[in-house]
Amino acid sequence: MSSNSQSKEKFRSKIGGQAVIEGVMMRGIDKAAMACRLPDGTVDLEEWKLKNGKNPPWYRKTPFVRGIFNFLTSLIDGYKCLTRSADKQMTDDDEEEMTKFEKWLDEKLGDKLMPIVTGISMVLGVALALLLFMYVPSLISKLIDKYIISLSAFGKNVIEGLLKIAVFIGYTALTALMKDIRRTYEYHGAEHKTIACYEHEAELTPENVKKFTRFHPRCGTSFIFLVLFISIFVNTIFRVSWANIMLRVVIKIALLPVVTGIAYELIRLAGRYDNIFTKIISAPGLWIQRITTREPDESQIECAIAALKACIPENKEDDKW
Repeated sequence: MSSNSQSKEKFRSKIGGQAVIEGVMMRGIDKAAMACRLPDGTVDLEEWKLKNGKNPPWYRKTPFVRGIFNFLTSLIDGYKCLTRSADKQMTDDDEEEMTKFEKWLDEKLGDKLMPIVTGISMVLGVALALLLFMYVPSLISKLIDKYIISLSAFGKNVIEGLLKIAVFIGYTALTALMKDIRRTYEYHGAEHKTIACYEHEAELTPENVKKFTRFHPRCGTSFIFLVLFISIFVNTIFRVSWANIMLRVVIKIALLPVVTGIAYELIRLAGRYDNIFTKIISAPGLWIQRITTREPDESQIECAIAALKACIPENKEDDKW
């Protein structure tokens, strides 16, 4: 499809989504859906209503406040969908005889075992994120200031921010080398291409979806970049101390709602308008999406289409920005 035809968007949708294990989850204004390709080749589609979808509470509508709660909701829902999609890939052949330790855990904890394991995994994941994105960059920046070149507070914040962005890009690039993650990135591309096709009001078929771009300004990748970038200026404005690295980490965690709220509003602007400002703020995230998205095959696109179609409201006008 030509670039001219792609630039003539008749409307911009509120529908967004994410890639899951062998599938795509989409979230509309009052409904969400997840379509997964099962081991037997069929597509499993789950649909569910969103609480207060069309009439969200004030804290999910107020600028700068809504970003905090909507981001947390997306994280929680996304994690649940990832877990459910992984479960769908299990077959009877995957079940192995439990070890004595596993049998003991099952006897003692029963149905509580999986929630506990999930909770521990989340805690470890958060701890690793804090280490990689908050503690290590701060420590390296402070060491550079002490042993290599004297830096101002803003200079250290810039070095720290660039290190966090480098860690993020390096992490995504390394994970893209893993076969399973690469397939997830392909589903990520399918999600974006399908939304682009829908926003251009073309018929949702695999043939049409293939013609559209796999890069989208309202992407979680772009949001994460903005969070990392904006944190440079927020940490400078609030004069976050460099005296104690652990204390600095605690203060930065406390400032995360501020950073998240600003990043969310910028992502909304990027998704709603197409001008020089939104192109500038979208450019780095769109570039990083070259890593976090891959060109999908037809079977992956079919999953994205199934999930998206389930989320389209009866009155399409309700879905306009």
